[in-house]
Amino acid sequence: QVHLVESGGGSVQPGGSLRLSCVASGDTSSRRCMAWFRQAPGSEREGVAYLYTGGGLRLSSASVMGRFTISQDLAQNTVYLQMNYLRPEDTATYYCAARAPSDFGECSKVADRENRADFGFWGLGIQVNVSS
Repeated sequence: QVHLVESGGGSVQPGGSLRLSCVASGDTSSRRCMAWFRQAPGSEREGVAYLYTGGGLRLSSASVMGRFTISQDLAQNTVYLQMNYLRPEDTATYYCAARAPSDFGECSKVADRENRADFGFWGLGIQVNVSS
């Protein structure tokens, strides 16, 4: 079991930045495929960024590429989502997700599929509001 807790959300004006954090606890000994998803009211949950904790894979979806960056502090079991140049359409609840255990090849395929069903562990979500 992996327990995930998100933090760092809030309200920001268009063009601003936020950094979300996701701390993993529980069974963190194995490599994991980590992701950030988001869900706006009335919309499907969509994948935003993916990372393999063993290294070598960090991807952002097309909708946020060049603005959002996923990274990790392995020693702290923490994954980050740095969000820059935020837009009103980025307003959503952001979720941290994990697939564990995983390997690089599997995580690459999971990132390509961008399917929430591939992830078995989820945080409760944190709200991000972008408005003027």
